Amino acid sequence: MVTSPHALASEAGARVLREGGNALEACIATGAAIAVLYPHFCGLGGDAVWIVADPDGGRRCFLGIGQSARQLPARAGDEATIPVRGPGSALTTACVVDSWGHALAYSEKNWGGTRTFPSLLADAIGFAGDGFPVTASQAFWLDFRHAEARTWPGFAPVFMPGGAAPVIGTTFRQPQLARTLERLAAEGPRAFYAGPLAEAIADGLRAAGSPLTAADLAATRTREETPASLSYRDLELLAPPPPTQGVTTLAIMGILSHFDLAALEAGRADHLHLCVEAVKQAFLDRNGIADPDGGTQRIDALLDPDHLRTRAQAIDLAKAKAWPHVFQTGDTVFFGASDAAGRSVSVLQSTYFDWGSGVVVGDTGILWQNRGAAFSLDPGHPNTLAPGKRPFYTLNPGLGLRHGRPELIYGTQGADGQPQTLAMLLTRMIDFGEDPAQALAGPRFLLGKTFSDSRDSLKLEADVGEPVLTALADRGHLLSPLPARSPIAGQAGIIRVNADGTFEGAHDPRGDGLAIAVTPEPDMSPAR
Repeated sequence: MVTSPHALASEAGARVLREGGNALEACIATGAAIAVLYPHFCGLGGDAVWIVADPDGGRRCFLGIGQSARQLPARAGDEATIPVRGPGSALTTACVVDSWGHALAYSEKNWGGTRTFPSLLADAIGFAGDGFPVTASQAFWLDFRHAEARTWPGFAPVFMPGGAAPVIGTTFRQPQLARTLERLAAEGPRAFYAGPLAEAIADGLRAAGSPLTAADLAATRTREETPASLSYRDLELLAPPPPTQGVTTLAIMGILSHFDLAALEAGRADHLHLCVEAVKQAFLDRNGIADPDGGTQRIDALLDPDHLRTRAQAIDLAKAKAWPHVFQTGDTVFFGASDAAGRSVSVLQSTYFDWGSGVVVGDTGILWQNRGAAFSLDPGHPNTLAPGKRPFYTLNPGLGLRHGRPELIYGTQGADGQPQTLAMLLTRMIDFGEDPAQALAGPRFLLGKTFSDSRDSLKLEADVGEPVLTALADRGHLLSPLPARSPIAGQAGIIRVNADGTFEGAHDPRGDGLAIAVTPEPDMSPAR
């Protein structure tokens, strides 16, 4: 099974599985396709975080995270923040393409993979060159940013041909990106980082005003790490280590493990209150997460059982805690796959904000990320901007293991909202026994400021019901209603591998995607 936020991307991965490929190969095909089909949330100019596990005990995390430029621009002493758009935000390299190459090499070495890189990019090349129907999501986010997008370097000619946002359902083509993908297919993923294509990318970045150089691109590599883990009920949950916020998601679940959620009703006030308050407690520790190259990250301390118990004891079941944290926005895509052997992959790709930095790099068709805006300019902050450093990262795909075998593959869009959404999805499935489609359809919350609401309020989808809203308001939550199944609540996906080897899965009803289950085609080659 494969799931993603776009039906065509899911089918690209499903075709690989149908032809006997493994889950990593399927996710490379899906990731390349979604980089074309969802240009507002991810692309070749962004990053990726992977979690990989198999029934034989293999469990790894691929951190495809770019680093900041070695030569950073001088800053005025009164500058408080990094720009969120334009070349001033294009401060970090892009590692997603290298992560595809790393995943393919892991597949060949550990899972007996046989698919070639060009074959896995074929669908993406076709979507870029021949075009695809504009989705409601792409049209919404381009219309929302329409006024400012006109000023982004190189953006309008590529994404607003004729000066107007494409209409839903009309064919959208990216011929420059198709040529870039063709070069990568012919020359391999490292062509993005060294050689003529890399020089063209570096020239385009320099012309736009970014400090990134060819040397910065050449230094960009995916890191393979051991996932962080935590036991919740009878599952072992895996999450990526720092500089991502994966340990925050695990901490939330560790805090919730001290409450008997199964005795409650899913989606009612008690359930929501506990999840919201657990998020608040876990976020108290999140501010210290940063690139471990710059200092020790206390994963064991953050997930220490006594520490999590203390956090749980601090929750008042009748009263909401104040929420003082600054909200970080951001958009991304989740996709995942599990193959016939139970080998499973969970991935997030991102250019940070919708449309990233807004900078299109030369004539490559590549839209560059603005992940550099995630750094702090406070010299005393763990996440302070420094040469060659990776920023704090919100991406945290997840896997759940039962007796060492992958059972749950999950993740979501949403920056700061990711741990919040995952808390709801995991408790709905693990504590309340809901299937993936039920869990994804259930009402969600989002705590803190968003682009549409500057108040530090608890945003709740309206289909939670008036009695729940009233009960939460009585506990002191400052509420802001969202429409039912609001796109602001994120786009998540889930696959569940049952004990009998069958699959259940779905992608979010708030988006354009779906999960596809396939039966591998029989091997008809002659016997040897």
